[in-house]
Amino acid sequence: MATIQYPEGSDLRSLLRFLPEEGLIWLGEHRMLLLHVGALAALRKELVASVGKVQARRLLTRMGFVSGMRDAELAKKTRPQGTLRDAFVVGPQLHMLEGSARVIPLTIKLEDGTFHGEFAWEHSWEAQAHLQGIGTSDEPACWMMIGYASGYTSAFMNRFIVFRETACAAMGQERCHIVGKPAEEWRDAPELIGFFQEDPIVGRLLELREEIETMRERLVEPRRVPKLIGASAAFLRTYDLLERAAGTQVTVLLLGETGVGKERFARTLHELSPRKNGPFVAVNCAAIPEELIESELFGVERGAFTGAHAPRAGKFERADGGTLFLDEVGELSLSAQAKLLRVLQEGEIERLGGEQVRKINVRLVAATNVDLQQAVAAGRFRRDLFYRLNVYPIHIPPLRERISDIPLLVEAMIERFQSLHGKKIAGISDKAMLALKAYHWPGNVRELENVIERGVILAPNHGTIEVEHLFVGNGSEEARAHVLGTSGGLEEKSGETHADLADALLERGVPLESFERMVLHRAVERAKGNLSAAARLLGLTRPQLSYRLKKESTAADDV
Repeated sequence: MATIQYPEGSDLRSLLRFLPEEGLIWLGEHRMLLLHVGALAALRKELVASVGKVQARRLLTRMGFVSGMRDAELAKKTRPQGTLRDAFVVGPQLHMLEGSARVIPLTIKLEDGTFHGEFAWEHSWEAQAHLQGIGTSDEPACWMMIGYASGYTSAFMNRFIVFRETACAAMGQERCHIVGKPAEEWRDAPELIGFFQEDPIVGRLLELREEIETMRERLVEPRRVPKLIGASAAFLRTYDLLERAAGTQVTVLLLGETGVGKERFARTLHELSPRKNGPFVAVNCAAIPEELIESELFGVERGAFTGAHAPRAGKFERADGGTLFLDEVGELSLSAQAKLLRVLQEGEIERLGGEQVRKINVRLVAATNVDLQQAVAAGRFRRDLFYRLNVYPIHIPPLRERISDIPLLVEAMIERFQSLHGKKIAGISDKAMLALKAYHWPGNVRELENVIERGVILAPNHGTIEVEHLFVGNGSEEARAHVLGTSGGLEEKSGETHADLADALLERGVPLESFERMVLHRAVERAKGNLSAAARLLGLTRPQLSYRLKKESTAADDV
C-alpha cells in the first residue's frame, strides 16, 4: 500500500521554541516537556499495579485525548491556505515532532464531513515503555497514543472519532497499526467509548473533592462575593480585614495604588454589611471641580449661587441609610474637609446656602492612593480629619503581590467580556498565562481588565487567547529562543520582522482603525497617562496625538 506524502514540515518546526535559560519549551503557545521514556515506563507499571490494567488504560487514554485536542487547535490555524488533508496531517506530523513515533499515513478519507483513516506507527514510545516496564503484552498497549489520535481527530472533525490498535509492537509485532472511524461505526462502540469516559475511581475521588469543597464553602460562605475574586494569601488577609469591619459602623479607609479595585472592595463591604439593602453612592472627589465639590456632597438650596434654580440633595442625603464611598478623598479642598469632619463628628449636614440642619445616617468609606500623612505635613489635609478617617485602614495589595490570583481573575474576565462582545473563547494559552504572570502590572487589576478585553476582541471566535492578542511587541523572549533546525539540532532564532507583525494582523482581519486605536491607547497606557511621553513613543508631537485621540473619541461617540 502506497503511503501518503507529508507537506514540508518547516512550518511546524518553527512552532517549537527552546529557552534553556528560562526552563521553558513551547509548541506554539502550549508549554511542553522533555521526559525520559524510562520514567514514563515506571509510572505505567505503577499505575497498572495500583489500579489495574483497565483503569490505567482509561487514565492514559484520556490523558492522550486531551493532548490531541490541544494539537488540533494548532492544526486549524497552521495551514489555513492548504487543502483539508494538508491541514489534517499537521496532527501526525506534530505527533512525530513530539517524539511519539514515526507516523505513516496509509489511507485518509475526509469527504462529506466524515473520517476514515489507517496509520502505521514505527518506534512507538509507548510500546517501548510497556516492554521496558511491564514486558510483552497480550493485547495492544499504546493507550495514550490512541487517545491522542482520537482526541486530535475528534477536535479536528468536530465529531467523536475513535481509533483502535489492530497491531502493536508491545505484542512483539514489527510495528503498530491503527484504524480510526466515527464511534458509532464500531461494533463494540460502547466498550471502546468506555475508555474515553471518566474513570470510576477518579470520578469517586472527584466526588469526594467536591464534597470537601462544599463543606469549605459553607464554612467560608461570606468569602464568596461575586465582585471580589482571589485566593492568594495577600488577598485573603485583605478580605479578612474587610469582613471584620463589615458588621460594624466604623469608618473604613481603603489604601492602595490606582487600579487595585478600591471601589469594588467598598461595594463588597456594603453588601456584607447590615446596610446592604440601602443605597451605595460612589463619588470620585478628583473628578469634581473644586468649586462644585461642596454642593455635590452636601446639596444646595435654591439661590445659593448663580444657576442654582432649584434645591438639590447632595451625595450624603442620597446615601442616607446606606454607604457613601469617597474615592480620592485626599483631593478635597480644606473647606470641604472641614464640612466632612463635622458630618463624621455630628452626623448632620447643611446644604450650601441653607440653614436647616439635616440628620443623616451614612456609613462612610474613603479611599486614596496618596500618602495622607505627607499631605497633613504639607498642610494640604486636615490632621483631625485624617485621624477620623484612619480609624480602620485597609491596604489593598497591588496585583504584582497577588500573582497567583491572575488565573482566577482572567477566567472571570474572559467570561464577562466574551458575553459583552458576543464571542466564544476556548480559554487562554499556557504561554499567554505565563506572560500575564511575568508582567509587573503598574495599572493593577484595571490594566489586566483592559488587556483581557483586548485579547477577547482579537482572539478568533471559539479560539484561544494567545500572547500576541494581549501584548504588542512581546519579543524579548523570542530573541533568546532556539528552534529545531532541519538537522535535528537547536539553532538560534532570528527576530520577528515588521512584515511578520503585519501578516499576523492581516490574517486576523484586524481593521486599520482598530489597530491604530489599540496602539494609541497602549502608548498612553505605557506612559501612565502622560500624553507628551506617549507621543514620543509613537514618534508624534503632543498636538498630533491629542488630535488623533480626540478624533477617535468623536468617532466612537457617533457610533
